Amino acid sequence: MNKEKLMGVLLGPHVSEKSARVAEGGNQFVFKVRTDASKPDIKAAVELMFEVKVAAVQVVNSVGKEKRFGQRIGRRSDFKKAYVRLAPGQTIDMSGTEA
Repeated sequence: MNKEKLMGVLLGPHVSEKSARVAEGGNQFVFKVRTDASKPDIKAAVELMFEVKVAAVQVVNSVGKEKRFGQRIGRRSDFKKAYVRLAPGQTIDMSGTEA
């Protein structure tokens, strides 16, 4: 896969209580990814963008909920999350602070 396509695989970090707990305990990071992305694509994208060594990738397909808006029924979008475990000694700075 070329670099342009790999740059579009990761949509952003998935921020939640569970992702924060996993990040501090197991050297894992959670990203929202494209629904058509595969594990090798996600691994290559993380290694390209953050210059780290990835040990493992687990993927979760999350189905969007149906929600009611008065009498109308709506639906949230489906999305895919990737739990990326880094190799020992590797880290990603997700603080987002720049000097």
